[in-house]
Amino acid sequence: MSNNKVHPLIQQTENYLECWKQFNHFINMARSKKFGVDDETHFLEIKSVLVQELELILAGMDVSSPTKEEIHGLIGNSPSLRYLSEMSEGALRSLENQWHKIYIGWHAILGQLKVQQTTTSSKSPFASMFERFAKA
Repeated sequence: MSNNKVHPLIQQTENYLECWKQFNHFINMARSKKFGVDDETHFLEIKSVLVQELELILAGMDVSSPTKEEIHGLIGNSPSLRYLSEMSEGALRSLENQWHKIYIGWHAILGQLKVQQTTTSSKSPFASMFERFAKA
């Protein structure tokens, strides 16, 4: 993958990870039962961004883990902050465990992209040109 394609994917994945951090913040907010109507709205917006950005990222690269189904499952099992606040502590821990698995998976993907970027950047222009001709 060329550096022109890798760099935007890195930025997109970093932004995506920030949304996952916010999602976890909302899980903790639900656990404390200290949230309002605006928080519920923001939570729904974060979930929408997570689903939409996932599709954009998947259109640009293949991701085997975390799976689309795992992500949709976690988001689907979190319909609202009120719902989360009424879950048992065990159920919330399970949800956090799912979140953590997905979050770590995205960090692994980000690391792989950064390796690709470094590898692509370290090639000389002559080597890159030769590689293109060899593929033709």
